[in-house]
Amino acid sequence: MLGTEVCSVSRLAGRSRRVHVLLFVPSIGSARDLGRQLARFGRMDADGRPTVRLSPRDLVHLARGVDPDCLVVAAHVWTPWYGALGARSGFDSLAECFGDAVEGVAAVETGLSSDPAMNWTVPGLDDFTLVSFSDAHSAPRLGREATLLRGEPGYGSLADGLRTGAVASTLEMHPAQGKYHLGGHRACGYRADPAEPPERPCPVCGRGATRGVADRVAELSGRSVRTWTDAGGLVHGDAGRPPFRRIVGLADIVAEAVGRRPQSAAVRGHYMRLVAELGGEIGVLTAAPLADVEAASTDRIAEGIGLARAGTVSVEPGYDGRYGRVRVWPPGGA
Repeated sequence: MLGTEVCSVSRLAGRSRRVHVLLFVPSIGSARDLGRQLARFGRMDADGRPTVRLSPRDLVHLARGVDPDCLVVAAHVWTPWYGALGARSGFDSLAECFGDAVEGVAAVETGLSSDPAMNWTVPGLDDFTLVSFSDAHSAPRLGREATLLRGEPGYGSLADGLRTGAVASTLEMHPAQGKYHLGGHRACGYRADPAEPPERPCPVCGRGATRGVADRVAELSGRSVRTWTDAGGLVHGDAGRPPFRRIVGLADIVAEAVGRRPQSAAVRGHYMRLVAELGGEIGVLTAAPLADVEAASTDRIAEGIGLARAGTVSVEPGYDGRYGRVRVWPPGGA
C-alpha cells in the first residue's frame, strides 16, 4: 500500500485549522505525481507527515484530481488538535470540514481514544465507513488497531471495501487507553472527571485544559446505542454497523504477568516465542487455544490472555497526550 498522512493547514470560519488526512494511491506513478503537486503547498521532506497550506476540501480535490482512485480517509477524527471533528481545531461535521469534497472521503478513522460504539451515537457519521488503524509511530505499535475487510487482498478490493462499507470487523484498543480519551492538563497532572463541565480550566494553574474525546463525542452525539458481546467476543450494536473486538497488546499482558517492563528482555523472549509458534500477535490475542498459549509460555500469561479476551480489565484513562494504562488483573492480583 502506498500512502501517507498529510496535515492540512488553513484558516476557515475565523479559526486556524489543522486537520490530518490519510491519502492512499494505487501506483508509484500516482504517488510521484501527488508528491509533486503537494510540494507546491508545503515541504515533503520536513518529517513523516507533510504539512501543506491547503484546506481539507482543496486537499481532497487536488489528490483525486491527480488520481481519481486516490483513497481519502479522515484520520483519527476526534483528536483535539488534528481531527476533523476535534474540539480544538476541528469542525462540527465532516460536511463543514470538507465542503463539496466530502463525497470523496472514503472512510473515517475512529482513532485510539474512541471505539465504534462511541461513533455509532453520532448521526453525522452514519454515511461513512468506520475504520481503525494502528497509528503506529514505532514498530511495536503496529497492529494495535486494525480493520478486517471482506474481499481479496489488493488496492481495488480495499478501495471498494472502504467505499461500500465492506468491513467485517475491527480490532480496537480500549478507548480509555487512548491518550486523549478524557480531558485534562498533562503538565499539572490534572485528569478531568467525566462528571465535570467539559470546558473547566485546569484547577492547578487556571489555564485551559485539553478537552477529551469522550466529551467531544458526547457533544455531537444524537442518540444512545445498545451494545452486546457475542460468544466470540465481538461487540455488536443495534445501529447495525460492523462489530468490533477489544484487545490488549500482547507485550502489555506479558509484562503484567511476569512483573517486568514491556521493553524488557524477559517480555520480549515470551513475546517472540508466542508469535513464532502460534501465528502472530493478533492470532495469539484472539484465536489461539489457551492450552497452546500456556504450552508456549506460562499458565500466568495464558490466564492474562483469557482475561483480556473476556474484557475483564480495568483502565486508568488517558488524557491530554498521556496514554492510559490497562490492567488485566485487579490491583494487587498480579
